[in-house]
Amino acid sequence: MKIFRTLAAVAAVASLSMLTSTVPAGATPSPEAEVAPDVTAAFAVFDRKTGRTTLSYNEHKQFRSASIVKILIALDYLETRGPDAEIPEADLVRLVPMLRSSDDNAASELWVQEGWEKIVERMVVKLGLDDTEPPVNVGFWGYTALSAADVVKIYRYVLDEAHPKFRDFIMGNLHEATTCATDGFDQSFGIPSAVPGEVAFKQGWSRFGDVPPRPCVEPQRPRTDIGAAEDGPVTRAEAADLDLTSPAMHTTGTYGPRDRKIMVVLTLEPEGTTWDVSADRITLLTKLVYLADRHIRS
Repeated sequence: MKIFRTLAAVAAVASLSMLTSTVPAGATPSPEAEVAPDVTAAFAVFDRKTGRTTLSYNEHKQFRSASIVKILIALDYLETRGPDAEIPEADLVRLVPMLRSSDDNAASELWVQEGWEKIVERMVVKLGLDDTEPPVNVGFWGYTALSAADVVKIYRYVLDEAHPKFRDFIMGNLHEATTCATDGFDQSFGIPSAVPGEVAFKQGWSRFGDVPPRPCVEPQRPRTDIGAAEDGPVTRAEAADLDLTSPAMHTTGTYGPRDRKIMVVLTLEPEGTTWDVSADRITLLTKLVYLADRHIRS
């Protein structure tokens, strides 16, 4: 079997060179894999039992959030109202599919209702996020900037610091995440395909078009125009510090008993990369990160 010699070898995955690994007894050996050299990647794994980051690469690099910001939209909604407040049915029918099925219309409606970029500003302060910034064009919530390290912080807050009602609501819905998003895209790439056992996950993707290559469900309702959306046209000024144009695909979530491990894998693909190619790449990278973390832990 191949041997993971150092964390530098793990970093080589994200810097898109050759990765090798030793697989623990009883697991299937991982073959050598080469990830395309024109992909940008970052990842982090945090062990809640030991309280330490076990694996990371490029963890403070900013990526546009795509749908990962939906966790912040839901958390801000709950924190603003407090644990004694009941969620009105009109908001519940948006929060649940936004978390489980990445419903963009629901996110846009809540983004506008809850204060646009103020959502991100409040969460940055409350959670102590270092790399997260609201979008320059506040109409596009998917242009929120964040990093793998900050996504780990978000999950840690939800799991260990937020009120239990908030934790149970957010994590309960992420544990019930659907294979198909409401827009028909298959969101089973990354963690749900690469990590065995029970997982909770929130996915993100952007710049793959509005129509999936093979819809796994029919879109439940057309996109609404309320002045907010995941993404849109990009000006030179907006794109100066954050890549808003390359196809983005992210997988984030938890696995292990009692959500022990938090994993975040963020990627940017070259323009023109198809959905299937990107999904295969991030799933492979996620599997390699998972196996590498198991080896380090062992």
